[in-house]
Amino acid sequence: MPDVQIDVPPHVAETIQSIALLHAEHHRKSTLAERIVDQLTLFVGRPAFLLALLAAALLWMVANTAILLGGGVALDPPPFPWMELFLTATALIIAVMILTSQSRADRFANLREQMTLEATLLTEQKTRKIIELLEELRRDSPGVRDRRDVEAEQMAAKTDPHEVMTAIEEDAQETVQTVAEKT
Repeated sequence: MPDVQIDVPPHVAETIQSIALLHAEHHRKSTLAERIVDQLTLFVGRPAFLLALLAAALLWMVANTAILLGGGVALDPPPFPWMELFLTATALIIAVMILTSQSRADRFANLREQMTLEATLLTEQKTRKIIELLEELRRDSPGVRDRRDVEAEQMAAKTDPHEVMTAIEEDAQETVQTVAEKT
């Protein structure tokens, strides 16, 4: 299959580059232990690992049972306490690995959320300024009828994040109450 070169606008390429740099910086700041745990978690999360673990447990049980049935002394006779200990230890290690990887991923997600919030606030400031400039241009332009635009004034007003959060919480409470009343 031939390599297809896709032309992207410069502003899109710049955004892609910024995101790639953010990911690279997050990876660079991670410790060796974090990177190892992430790789192990990826390995453990594959279906092949589950199949290998099930096959090993089945082989363990079959081998020990066959030894017993053959009159020998099994290393781990049924109910397989050594296998149970091994699988329990494996489960504990996997759980800790997943929690460690998730904690690192959460830190990165929090960073992205903070950047998104900052970008949103900056965009809101820029949008307000554009609306103010357009309204000023409309008022100063002799060919355009001067009138009051309430919606433009509202859009040019600064948004208070606390008021927005309060409104969202109140709306969520009303929705929960409405759903509870219907059930």
